[in-house]
Amino acid sequence: MSIELDPLLLEDIENPSHPSDFVPREGYTVLILRLPEVAQASITIHSYAFVVEGDACYFYDREQQQLNMIGSLREMNDILDRKTEKLIKDIQRYHYEIEQLEESLYEERLSGMFMQKWLSYKKDVSLIHRLMFHAALSFELFITHHKRAQDFEELAHADLYEHMVRIRDLAKAAMEKLDNLYDFYRAKVDERMNRNVYYLTIISGIFLPLTLVTGFFGMNTGGMPLSHDPHGTWKVVVISIVLELLFILPFIFMNLQKIKKFQPKR
Repeated sequence: MSIELDPLLLEDIENPSHPSDFVPREGYTVLILRLPEVAQASITIHSYAFVVEGDACYFYDREQQQLNMIGSLREMNDILDRKTEKLIKDIQRYHYEIEQLEESLYEERLSGMFMQKWLSYKKDVSLIHRLMFHAALSFELFITHHKRAQDFEELAHADLYEHMVRIRDLAKAAMEKLDNLYDFYRAKVDERMNRNVYYLTIISGIFLPLTLVTGFFGMNTGGMPLSHDPHGTWKVVVISIVLELLFILPFIFMNLQKIKKFQPKR
């Protein structure tokens, strides 16, 4: 490699964690793109660094730790085009899986894995959106700088930029869909919790009179009423039933009024 790079810029190129960036220098330009790559169960991040000097384009090989000439900007475009084409298919697959999760929620087929899947999708699409947001900005600056060259294939690079923007927008749409899905899920969970609390309140109301009666007559003190009455047990049972009716009948009446209120009028 005959090109002389700024030492600080070379450090940025060698750094795999350096964010996407475009740096113009006198005689050459540097484009660094950090792009996500979707594997079977996770997302890995790869940094691609290109140096353009005149008509020549160099690609930084991280295994050999050196810049290799790959040809012209057309070869760079081909490399990035393959990466973005795969990313478009991957983000479409995320949309399909999120839609499947949405259908399971609407059809009341909730599983204990719902939140785990939701968190996994949210983490992945958020990472894709963040990386593609910065990559698209850097590549847009690259196009703006190089489109003044006579042999610059603006249409091909504009198509590649459109792919990056599409991936970014698809990731953002997936994030918004997940947010809406979470709101609906929380509403379903809250509804279920309110229903459980409602049932517990009913059960407590039913057993409250019995608790009062058994607590009162269970006191180990002298002078308890009906303690010497041969029919005392039956009288206590009757008192319990009367108290139960006094608690339950108003409750049933109030619920019937609510049910009638929401019934459609004929």
